Amino acid sequence: MPPDTSTSDQRQDAESWATLKRFLPYLWPEDNLSLRRRIVGAMVFVILAKATILALPFAYKTAIDAMTTPANEGMMVALAFVIAYAAGRFASVMFDNLRNITFERVGQDATRQLAEDTFSRLHQLSLRFHLSRRTGEITKTIERGTKSIDIMLYFLLFNIAPTALELIAVGAIFYFNFGWELVAATALTVAAYIYVTRKITEWRNELRRKMNELDGEALARSVDSLLNFETVKYFGAEERERRRYGAAATAWADAAVKSENSLGALNITQAAIMNLLMGGAMAFTVWGWSKGELTTGHLVLVNTYLMQLFRPLDMLGMVYRTVRQGLIDMAEMFRLIDTEAEVKDVPGAPALLVKRPSITFDHVHFGYEPERTILHGLTFEVPAGSNIAIVGPSGAGKSTIARLLFRFYDPQKGRILIDGQDISRVTQESLRAHIGIVPQDSVLFNDTIGYNIAYGREGAGQDDIMAAARSAAILPFIERLPDGFETEVGERGLKLSGGEKQRVAIARTLVKDPPILLLDEATSALDSRTEQEILRTLKQVSRHRTTLAIAHRLSTIADADRILVLDHGKLAEIGTHAELLRHDGLYAEMWARQQAEKSQDEAEPA
Repeated sequence: MPPDTSTSDQRQDAESWATLKRFLPYLWPEDNLSLRRRIVGAMVFVILAKATILALPFAYKTAIDAMTTPANEGMMVALAFVIAYAAGRFASVMFDNLRNITFERVGQDATRQLAEDTFSRLHQLSLRFHLSRRTGEITKTIERGTKSIDIMLYFLLFNIAPTALELIAVGAIFYFNFGWELVAATALTVAAYIYVTRKITEWRNELRRKMNELDGEALARSVDSLLNFETVKYFGAEERERRRYGAAATAWADAAVKSENSLGALNITQAAIMNLLMGGAMAFTVWGWSKGELTTGHLVLVNTYLMQLFRPLDMLGMVYRTVRQGLIDMAEMFRLIDTEAEVKDVPGAPALLVKRPSITFDHVHFGYEPERTILHGLTFEVPAGSNIAIVGPSGAGKSTIARLLFRFYDPQKGRILIDGQDISRVTQESLRAHIGIVPQDSVLFNDTIGYNIAYGREGAGQDDIMAAARSAAILPFIERLPDGFETEVGERGLKLSGGEKQRVAIARTLVKDPPILLLDEATSALDSRTEQEILRTLKQVSRHRTTLAIAHRLSTIADADRILVLDHGKLAEIGTHAELLRHDGLYAEMWARQQAEKSQDEAEPA
């Protein structure tokens, strides 16, 4: 491969153009004629506003020249052009605002569509991606990307493009009124102005990029700390968290000071270049007036045009920085969209059709990392309508089975079948529609109890919610609450107890009404009394379903039809509770140990 001889700036420019080109379909949607008409209308108002602005200096010049003649001859002319000048200024403001009103819907729709596409893509990405990325950083990337779009569009369409048109028009006006000398001086000055602005702004962009990194780090630390609020309290680490967040915030503040100081240097440099041209151009006009070639109005004409020209150029540093930063932020969003999904539907994948909800693991090999295999050729079958339990020591691969069954990951080798159909060959949506889960840690949305129960199936009605709550044995508790089903559960459901959260999770699964039920250590985080109540509920709701129960406490699955004992990712034993105890193997050893621990706990004084 030849060496990369392109400079960093060249690569950034190429990336920026690629990002802008990719964004254009959002700005000019092929399937929305109304929005495209709005864009055309907005550009018409841009041209009208710019044409009015370019005509104003001539009205001003004519009024000044008229005032140099005797009052009785020039008063009416001067008055007419003064009125025309005022009317033109009003018209330019009106056209600008009509342009904004016309374009607002376009900008908002483009922003909304891109944000929706990014959000949708995030839900398509694998569990591995979400476990390896911080939620705060992802949300900040989306926030910065969406916020930058509207501002960036405004500058691109209504600042840079009109300014380029104005530069060409002013060059033509100066040539026909003052000659090529002033055109050349203006062109050289504008070129120097743009060059210096770009160089300083590139330096400032590096500072800004560092600020964004530090800002994301500070946000990620704050979100992580607040999500672990209880853990912070348990360990009395409030001061430690304050120092940790403070270090990130201080680093961001230092970067912000450097960025603001660099802005001062940019403004001073821009003012020096602009005023050198202004002074030189006006001196040139005075010299022409002294020779009788130019009038007093020409001085006003030059001054007005240069003031109008440099007003948008004066913002060039901010515009350039905003556009470049907007492109960087948009590129980050596009990188999220472009992140390769680890688990994908095969082209033309059919929906899963389940008549007999059986589950088969056929020589499944899997590891989260290539060098660390979790499952070693695991093979077992769960007959339709049966209640099968999976047990084993920690790290044996029990929870991995649940993740593979939901296709959060695909096995490296082997197949997983439901009703004889390879789940890697059907759509993920249809697969997950047939499986319900009650996990160990049931995380709820920060909404009402009713919303969380109804989340099991889109379109679930109040009767469905009531029936599910009754079957999950949580309806009496809800009816005792002042707000009933409208009771807010708090962040991650923290306003509810562990047992209450589990019952809401069970009700949510009942609303879904899946033929396959997965219980992933659903009671291991509960106390003994609550565990027994939840187990009775689970036993009732698992009737007439194929149930796969992953358990740590063996007493919770002793009545299962069959028990699969895993050890180091392999099937070590299989049988009923009684058969496995008689076998006197790993299961019997685990049972004896847990019974001994239980007896010791009961013997200890309260």
